[in-house]
Amino acid sequence: AIFGQDGSVWVQSSAFPQLKPEEIEGIKTDFDEPGHLAPTGLFLGGQKYMVVQGEAGAVIRGKKGPGGVTIKKTTQALIFGIYEEPMTGGQCNLVVER
Repeated sequence: AIFGQDGSVWVQSSAFPQLKPEEIEGIKTDFDEPGHLAPTGLFLGGQKYMVVQGEAGAVIRGKKGPGGVTIKKTTQALIFGIYEEPMTGGQCNLVVER
């Protein structure tokens, strides 16, 4: 999925969870204040992901069981990639971060 930095949906697949406004705000805050989501976790459509090492101000990564999420911040947008097995976090990172 791709969202504008204002939280507007630019494009998303039918399988992508419907994000709540407070979830988008939390993600935007974590890009501005790295570590903001670490104590509470990252929520997407009510699903909790444990925040794992990302790149401060540029990439947020989350893990949930064998799957996870990569969120890349660009100058205008937030690009989301959610993966499940057999895809790995590394494979998702390569696609989303390019």
